[in-house]
Amino acid sequence: MPQVTMNQREKAYALLKEDADQILRLIEVQIDNLMMPQCPLYEEVLDTQMYGLSREIDFAVRLDLITEEEGRALLDNLEHKLTILHESAEKLKSQNSQKLNG
Repeated sequence: MPQVTMNQREKAYALLKEDADQILRLIEVQIDNLMMPQCPLYEEVLDTQMYGLSREIDFAVRLDLITEEEGRALLDNLEHKLTILHESAEKLKSQNSQKLNG
């Protein structure tokens, strides 16, 4: 079996990062279009996308293209960004609700 080159590792990581960024953009679009995080469709899409990414990362780790730590960092970073996005959406929703009721 041929050795995995640094270029292949970098490419694998870049592809996984691209997929993580794509999930973030998808969620941003959903929130921008008034799909609140409590919406079952939002949760279903997020769960499906996150599961898919985690499987891709597991596969890359098993092929020794990235380390477990790199994979975990990708997921942790995405989850952190999604938390910030979710909190921002909730804050905006609360502010809009106060304006309507105030």
